[in-house]
Amino acid sequence: MCSSHNEFGIRVALGAQSRDVLALVLRQSMLLIMIGTGIGLAASFAITRLLSSMLFGVSATDLPTFTAVSLLLVGVAMLATFIPARRATKVDPIVALRCD
Repeated sequence: MCSSHNEFGIRVALGAQSRDVLALVLRQSMLLIMIGTGIGLAASFAITRLLSSMLFGVSATDLPTFTAVSLLLVGVAMLATFIPARRATKVDPIVALRCD
């Protein structure tokens, strides 16, 4: 826990604004989220033939379903990233640097 606070503390101590640190974390997280979503969508489209016999009322490649689920997962992932990052940026730099 101290290592991430340590990194944030060093950045803020060197003059970075809290919003800049938060933006950096969110930008890096968004890249990983988009890569994971792309891989997940590609894999799910690849296995639709296997699952098509189990689906009732929707086609195996139902675009609104894929879109809704992808947006939901991206939203949850961003929220899961934002909350701890926001909390970590509120830590006093001196306290974070003393955490060794």
